[in-house]
Amino acid sequence: MKITLTSLSTKNLATLAQRIINSSQSGNYTIIEGHPLLMALATSYSTYDAVYTKLTYSGKGKEVAAADKERDAAYSSIKAFLNGYRKLPFAANHTDAEALYTIFKQFGLNLDTLSYSAQTAQLKKLIEELEKPENIQRIENLTITTAFNDLKTKHQAFETVFAEQAEANADLRTIASASSTRKELEQRLRSYFSLITAMKDMPEWSKLYYDLNEIVKAAKNSTLLTNGNNTPT
Repeated sequence: MKITLTSLSTKNLATLAQRIINSSQSGNYTIIEGHPLLMALATSYSTYDAVYTKLTYSGKGKEVAAADKERDAAYSSIKAFLNGYRKLPFAANHTDAEALYTIFKQFGLNLDTLSYSAQTAQLKKLIEELEKPENIQRIENLTITTAFNDLKTKHQAFETVFAEQAEANADLRTIASASSTRKELEQRLRSYFSLITAMKDMPEWSKLYYDLNEIVKAAKNSTLLTNGNNTPT
């Protein structure tokens, strides 16, 4: 019953442990029922199963990126409009566009290239400045109130999902890491395999040994096949 447990993928290790436990507890092997090593293995597997599929982050990264992309687009649209409109000296209210664009320059014209945190801080200040009465009037004069409201909405949406990600990440950090629980599960399996192997010549243990050995062989073959296809395990 030989297998390099460290070579198994996270999922395959869980599958092996589950099959070993299920077979041992099938009711066909009363000799092992209630054995401390089997109980310890079941406990380790239960802990591992609760965390092994979880990513090391909240899984909300795509949502955050999508929200950031939308607020970037809203920000860039207004900035581009103001930059173009201010260059039309004969256009109505072009001075309003110049004044607003100056505010954009004050807080940086590259906010959409900054880190999430830096962009959030600067964009918050920019919006606060644009919400001053004199600037709201300029925004209305240029009939871009809808665009400005869209920017505020997209910024708030980003802050919401970013906060959710931070909270989820904090929750994940309170859960035992998969790496630590994996080591424990591997050790439990090794101990259990050693017991079954040591007792395999005893009549009441032999069938259990051969049944579990077939499960181990299947896990080993699965790993070899996967590696042969150059697929990460």
